[in-house]
Amino acid sequence: MTTVATAAPSPHQPVIQDTVRYLIKNYSPKGNRVGWLMMASILVEAWDLYSIAFVLVFIRDQYNPDPLLLGLAAAGTQGGALIGALIGGWLSDKIGRRVMFLATMIMFVVLALAQAFVPGVIWLIVIRFLLGIPLGSDISTGYTYIMESMAKGEREVMGNRWQFMFAVGEVLTLAVIAVFLVLDINHEMVWRVTLGLGAVPALIILFLRHDVPETAVWLVKQGRFREAKAVARQMYNDPLDMLPDQDVKLSKPRPTAFLGDLRQDPIRWRATIYGWIACFAQASEFSTFAFYLPVLFAMVGVSTMLGNNLVTMLLFCFAALSGWVGPLLTPRIGHRGIAIAGFGIVLVSLLIAAAALYTGHKYILPFAAAGMLWGHYWDASNCMTIPTMVAKPEYRGTASGFAYMFVKLPSFLAIFLFPSLFAAIGQANATLFVAVFPLLGLLAAIFVLPEVYGYEHD
Repeated sequence: MTTVATAAPSPHQPVIQDTVRYLIKNYSPKGNRVGWLMMASILVEAWDLYSIAFVLVFIRDQYNPDPLLLGLAAAGTQGGALIGALIGGWLSDKIGRRVMFLATMIMFVVLALAQAFVPGVIWLIVIRFLLGIPLGSDISTGYTYIMESMAKGEREVMGNRWQFMFAVGEVLTLAVIAVFLVLDINHEMVWRVTLGLGAVPALIILFLRHDVPETAVWLVKQGRFREAKAVARQMYNDPLDMLPDQDVKLSKPRPTAFLGDLRQDPIRWRATIYGWIACFAQASEFSTFAFYLPVLFAMVGVSTMLGNNLVTMLLFCFAALSGWVGPLLTPRIGHRGIAIAGFGIVLVSLLIAAAALYTGHKYILPFAAAGMLWGHYWDASNCMTIPTMVAKPEYRGTASGFAYMFVKLPSFLAIFLFPSLFAAIGQANATLFVAVFPLLGLLAAIFVLPEVYGYEHD
């Protein structure tokens, strides 16, 4: 039986780096399955985000909360996800991808069910805030799995599919709510069952995930060579003969050290800065204009909740097509190409929407919204992929969680505060204001982002 060394022997660093590079460069067998399991968890987040948007009116009618509480009920998950992204990414690096992978889904199953039984709005806010913590954590953990389980090029296409999965989740949510509305079910039952149903996909994902091993890359970086070799045999039928059979004890880097590490490499640093800007820009554009599409459609004359639901579902079917096409184009036009095209389309679409509102041509709004969603599902596709991919494995969970913070913070603020801005300055001015965000993303894609498609560490 082998023993664990008591020190951090520097002679092992070259073989560790060579093994990590070897794994990242060569393997994707079974990686697609792992990648899709990561992507599947986004269905859970999409369900939660959009189900609350469409049942909030029932909660308001039942409890009559003030606008502040109602806004917190809608945005609470985003606030929890902000904390979950930071803590979860750090824990993913510290205790492992698999532990966090399973823990987040268990937490979500319990908390999603709890939503269905809350006695009032205050408890709903508390539960939804707690619910956001595993959601934020799961995204950062999932991206580390993808980047460490798939070959370069393929891992980026898979990572960029997260927006496609968001669209699928949104369509499924809208379809279920449409069925409830057609059946004319009691409104309290509708919102309770809708929120609680989020536990179903989470339970299915938990079942499918239970046999997914820890990533070999993380185990190598932890000095747990025996487990890494066992995982490589299971996943890739490769015993990693370059590794010794004896574990070693390595010093653990500080979580904040990932920023200093990135700054040593201008390409990785610029790519990461772009990822943060893109995360902020795409989340802001979506959580303002797109999240409140039902309000805009009501202005056009879609007067019934069912009609609004069906029009929105049709739009997100179109968005799902965009979310599927964008990742497939990325190998051809690169991360810069998909980012520039996406933010450019969103900017033009929002300017058209604002012009339609200013001039009273409201019939243009659905077409502008379709264009906006098409572009958004491109510009948002790689904002998490890039900073996770360019980070070194020992910092990858932290880097992914830190990037996701730039998604969740503007999402929380926009969903919570945008209705007030909408009311204060009017729909046209508010829509024009939102155009600032894709403009910011477009400029960052042109002037900040280096092409990093297929990037590999030295």
